[in-house]
Amino acid sequence: MENFTAYNPTKLHFGKNVTDMLGETVLEYGKRVLLMYGKGSIQKNGIFDQVINQLKSVNAEIFEYSGIKPNPLVDDVSEAAQIGKLNNIDVIVAVGGGSVIDSAKIAALAIANITDPWAIMKYKAKPKTTKPLIAVLTLAATGTEMNGAAVLQNHETGEKIGYVSSLNYPKHSFLDPEFTYTVPKNYTAYGVVDLIAHALEAYFGDGEASLSDRFVEVIIKEAMEYGPLLLKDLKNYAYRANIMWAATTALNGMTNYGRKNGDWGVHDIGHNISYLYDTAHGATLSIAYPAWLKLQKDRIPERITKLGNQLFGTNSADETIENLEKFFKSIDCPVNLSDINIGKKKEKEIIEQMLKNKINGMVHEFSDEDRIKIVKLMM
Repeated sequence: MENFTAYNPTKLHFGKNVTDMLGETVLEYGKRVLLMYGKGSIQKNGIFDQVINQLKSVNAEIFEYSGIKPNPLVDDVSEAAQIGKLNNIDVIVAVGGGSVIDSAKIAALAIANITDPWAIMKYKAKPKTTKPLIAVLTLAATGTEMNGAAVLQNHETGEKIGYVSSLNYPKHSFLDPEFTYTVPKNYTAYGVVDLIAHALEAYFGDGEASLSDRFVEVIIKEAMEYGPLLLKDLKNYAYRANIMWAATTALNGMTNYGRKNGDWGVHDIGHNISYLYDTAHGATLSIAYPAWLKLQKDRIPERITKLGNQLFGTNSADETIENLEKFFKSIDCPVNLSDINIGKKKEKEIIEQMLKNKINGMVHEFSDEDRIKIVKLMM
């Protein structure tokens, strides 16, 4: 086991009606609030009104930025940061899924350090401080509500990349499973895939950490048990709660303690697909993970076999991959690019994107030959 430092400063409030404490929590940091959210779903399902009422109850001054898309753009972050700077905001409240909260993390850094968001993403700027961020989660998937990571894309540079900093942790995150009731079936399924993928990125990382391995295995088993049940009963509180908490624990640090790092090669593949075709993040991962495992099955057969034995009771790398694909199909998620109507005609374009951005894992590195092969395995 590697030496490690366990650190997670986010105070997480989980359960029914926890947002009843939102107003008083915001007031701990100030009254001038930048409220960030997506394209309007929270206004249709009543969550927006609940948040606004909480902010008004403490006489907060509210400055809004809306319209953040599922694959978040640095342009939106720049505009939100400008609003925050001009209005000298004290705190950001981000209401939404990973795209909104990730955008708010970088906006908070840009406001506090008066710097360009993309310079932060490229590690060219070195932020020293940030604005307090409070998250209200409406989609169980990314784990961003309790970690220091953020992902953005930039159409000018042709990139979708991640940025990690201890400054990025939300001060508070509010997780009410009822706030995910209106997430449609397909995006609920993509969230299940996303949390499984996060757990697997740790599992295929660098370093022996048996307890962290067990955390990964149990989180994935939780997702595989409650995911299918939830998809048949989208307003079942217990199922929503179990998946919501599983998604948080899949990427709040506990699966990585004792390792040097996770791999993240599959996410790099997925980010480039979603950049090209605006594909839902979880859908790119259910396509990319089986392909990545097929690429690696002769390189790390023992590790893949161990995973399958724990999850499915199987005894080979091939059986592990087969059963993972079978699970993804059972929750109506794609397992190859043709499932999302991206055919052979796009193969060259995707290969060029993968080669240009040098997709790679932190542990299992790709050659250019691997980058070409992985695309062919996804077709």
